[in-house]
Amino acid sequence: MTTGAADDDPSGIATYSQAGAQFGYALTWTVLLTLPFMVAIQMVSAVVGARTRHGLARSIAERFPRPVVHGLVLLLVVANTLNIAADLAAMGAALQLLVGGPALVYAIAFGVACAVAEILVPYHRYAGYLKFLTLVLFVYVVAVFTLHIPWARVTVATFAPSITLDRDLLLTIVAVFGTTISPYLFFWQASQEAEEQSLHPSGAKRVHASLASGRPPARKSTATQFRRISLDTWTGMVFSNLIAFCIIVTTAATLHAHGIVHIESAAQAADALRPVAGELTFLLFAAGIIGTGLLAVPVLAGSAAYAVADVAGLRGSLELPPWRARRFYAIIAVATLAGAALAAAKVNVVAMLFWTAVVNGLAAVPIMIAMMLLVTGRTGTRAFPLPGWLRALGWIAVLIMALAAAALVGSALI
Repeated sequence: MTTGAADDDPSGIATYSQAGAQFGYALTWTVLLTLPFMVAIQMVSAVVGARTRHGLARSIAERFPRPVVHGLVLLLVVANTLNIAADLAAMGAALQLLVGGPALVYAIAFGVACAVAEILVPYHRYAGYLKFLTLVLFVYVVAVFTLHIPWARVTVATFAPSITLDRDLLLTIVAVFGTTISPYLFFWQASQEAEEQSLHPSGAKRVHASLASGRPPARKSTATQFRRISLDTWTGMVFSNLIAFCIIVTTAATLHAHGIVHIESAAQAADALRPVAGELTFLLFAAGIIGTGLLAVPVLAGSAAYAVADVAGLRGSLELPPWRARRFYAIIAVATLAGAALAAAKVNVVAMLFWTAVVNGLAAVPIMIAMMLLVTGRTGTRAFPLPGWLRALGWIAVLIMALAAAALVGSALI
């Protein structure tokens, strides 16, 4: 559930809002299309972490040359740092809507607060405090049922879309794909599953011992584990995509319908909620942005730290006190504060959020290829016995992301 909640971070909210404002209901199909594939990729990530009891980067490092692994981790760190910067900038702008004052100072303060909290508070407890704030996003669900929505048009756009090779459309498609199927979520999911097995080691030890001996794990153990992973992943991703669908529909019915096709500020994005929220518009929008940001920034910094720690052979866990994992927490602090420093750039916040999603969409492709090769190669098939449908969905997800990225690059070169 944490992964699903973190997926609707400020970058995601801005991307879905821009998609609805610029193209109306034309991109609702993207949310439906990505759901089974994001579930598949997250389940593959979770299985890797659960079966190996360590992070995705370490698993990849055991199968691929070091330069390839270092390149993938560097790609992840760069994408995550940019994402942190964009999310912190959005959080600063959201607070500015409420109380005025300097958005930059707020952004840096949020960065420092996130770094301190992630270092001093075990993440499972920290996330528990913040999850209720993400429920504010259900205001978009309420808005859908209080606005006049041409459901016939929405249905056609969702199930029988018309797709062109227009560069702006392709750019937005890649951004939507990138914010729903984001690289940092792969690494985070695997690491969290690994920690889950460490916290509840009895069943994990049986599976791990079987793998180490070359025998397949006991069917009951793996089946139970797989059902838990499947239920958790489907629940989180359905929640995430339902919110995404409602954001696109709401902004299409409010902003696009009134001629606002490019969102230039957080205030414009917030206006999508005005018909249902009235005077509480800015309060609810700010609560959603700040709440999802406070949840997502530690996930972004944490996933980067897990990946670097895996490759460098460092001890690291968000459940460890700081004095037992100093270098791991140093990576988190550097990633978060570097993001806070980048947030100081004088760039349009909404544009920064949108382009961050595009970067994630492009970065996801090579990482997904490495991950699927890991679990579907001859060694991978024995170590990670996955259902055929899951392997198929994973490879189709890679193909779709690669085609979208290639189409975007091709349109830019023509």
